[in-house]
Amino acid sequence: MLVLGRKTGEEIVIGDDIRVIVVRTESGRVRLGVVAPRSVRIRRAELVDDREAEFVLSGLIREDEPAVCYTPAFA
Repeated sequence: MLVLGRKTGEEIVIGDDIRVIVVRTESGRVRLGVVAPRSVRIRRAELVDDREAEFVLSGLIREDEPAVCYTPAFA
């Protein structure tokens, strides 16, 4: 794991076409903006884990298959 410190307005670049921008920090919370191609799915980890667990329990996917989850931008 790479750990970086950034200030509001600063960015991190991942690969050639993904940027993570620190939009705001306040009261111990960080707001991030992500700029990426539409083909890149961006999800909060806890939502992916919960959604995959739901699908596995309901039998819609097997435990060894990745779940497909759509999260609208800026949701």
